[in-house]
Amino acid sequence: MPHVIVKMYPGRSEAQKRKLAEQILEDVVATLDSSERSVSIAIEEVQPEDWLQKVYRPDIEPQMEALYKKPGYGPSDL
Repeated sequence: MPHVIVKMYPGRSEAQKRKLAEQILEDVVATLDSSERSVSIAIEEVQPEDWLQKVYRPDIEPQMEALYKKPGYGPSDL
């Protein structure tokens, strides 16, 4: 039962977010041999000035070794 949360800056259109969710769904189903009904996807918009406290520090920094794709930026870039 994969649940995917995408956190990103605001500014993308609803069409872009729907397309992203559809592509993620397609890839999750194909890669994990899952059914569509078992997958859920959320998109959370986070203001740039909140990224460090709401995303980087709680979600990225403590999980750095577990990330399959690490960010190309650090806290000093935010």
